[in-house]
Amino acid sequence: MDEDLLAQGRPGDPKGEARFMALALLAGSITGFVGSLFHKAIDSAVAWPDWIALRLDGLALVCAAAAIAMAGAVIAVAIVRAFAPEAGGSGVQEIEGAMEGLREVRWRRVLPVKFFAGVIAMGSGLVLGREGPTIHIGASASAAVAETFRTTELERRGLLASGAAAGLACAFNAPLAAVLFVIEETHKEFPYTFRTYLGVILAAIASTVVTEIMGGTRPDLPLAAGAAPLAFLPAFLLLGIVLGVVGRVLNAAILKALAFASRCQQRLPYAYPAVIGAVVGALLILLPQAVTGGESVILQLASAHPGLSLLLALAAIRFVTMVGSYSSGVPGGIFAPILSLAACIGFAFGEGARALAPAAGFDPTAFAIAAMGALFTASVRAPIVGVALTLELTGSYALVVPLMVACFAADLTAQWCGGRPIYTQLLERTLAQAGVKAPQRPDGTGLA
Repeated sequence: MDEDLLAQGRPGDPKGEARFMALALLAGSITGFVGSLFHKAIDSAVAWPDWIALRLDGLALVCAAAAIAMAGAVIAVAIVRAFAPEAGGSGVQEIEGAMEGLREVRWRRVLPVKFFAGVIAMGSGLVLGREGPTIHIGASASAAVAETFRTTELERRGLLASGAAAGLACAFNAPLAAVLFVIEETHKEFPYTFRTYLGVILAAIASTVVTEIMGGTRPDLPLAAGAAPLAFLPAFLLLGIVLGVVGRVLNAAILKALAFASRCQQRLPYAYPAVIGAVVGALLILLPQAVTGGESVILQLASAHPGLSLLLALAAIRFVTMVGSYSSGVPGGIFAPILSLAACIGFAFGEGARALAPAAGFDPTAFAIAAMGALFTASVRAPIVGVALTLELTGSYALVVPLMVACFAADLTAQWCGGRPIYTQLLERTLAQAGVKAPQRPDGTGLA
């Protein structure tokens, strides 16, 4: 199949290349528009605790919030199971499978389910990111474009990659990281050509332009941190090692929680998401920094400078709520929760370093920024993407070297601990549930 696809993409067809580039721009623009509406809807929906806080207080407020979030989680899961089971979770693994011809992006049902059930789930306060769903939305928009204009198989898969990149570019306002992520995640599944590489880039650009028109041009997580002295590099190396272990544990916890949730579903349908929703709803009132996707939490921690004990407690709670929220079966990703969990650990690491050596001038924000890239790398196993994504998100380009040290230390540590990319493992799980055997690579490593 790869040889047939490559034959379709050989140079010498200027009209075909121009047509494909136009379709990629169209898919990227649609993704930027729909993705921006998706994000605005989530931002509006998640404000409901403020509304009920004006009308209730005390135990009544906590119980009402728990009931609302529980209802939201159950409704979102019910919509997914009834109309598009593949719309649950992140969606990145679905795209990887589709790029290899093992899964299908059924856009007519995935697009509305991902959008509306995603708004309900994330609007309920669950610890989920909008990035994975936006990537799935982008691929669905591209599948619609490919079907409408009757593209070749190479172009169809190339447009799926383009839409995925457009989705991540929209979610994080980070086009470079989006291009790197999609190509890194799918290069084993799909034989990229010059035409399809260009399509991915153009779609990310188009999506970013539309997103910035609708939402502004500033970085999503603007964090002020100056350059770290070279003498601090051993501390960033140690931070990367710590997060390499955390990433390995996090991936294992997600997979075990998904298996547990499946067993619960067979015995007590909807009990698991109901419990997760109720806990999250209560925390929305009692400790709001412990729930939601976490982008705003990162900025709050950077300005509030909480103590070491609170940061460690937040990290522990967010670890549990993230794993529980993702395994509940609602639409939602892990990008933003990974970054917020990493920020809690990074701030705690920085506060600890400053307490041990108060005269050294350690900046906890610098460690938080490096931690975001490092934990992403340890979980996804894409260090270059981790560096690029963190830089584009925060605008802290002065921390390039410490960030690279932390990311590559995390990647090596995760490798030595036996860690594998989270999306590879999620795709293998999906294929196993569908009764499809994961294909073997020439080196015998399967999808890894």
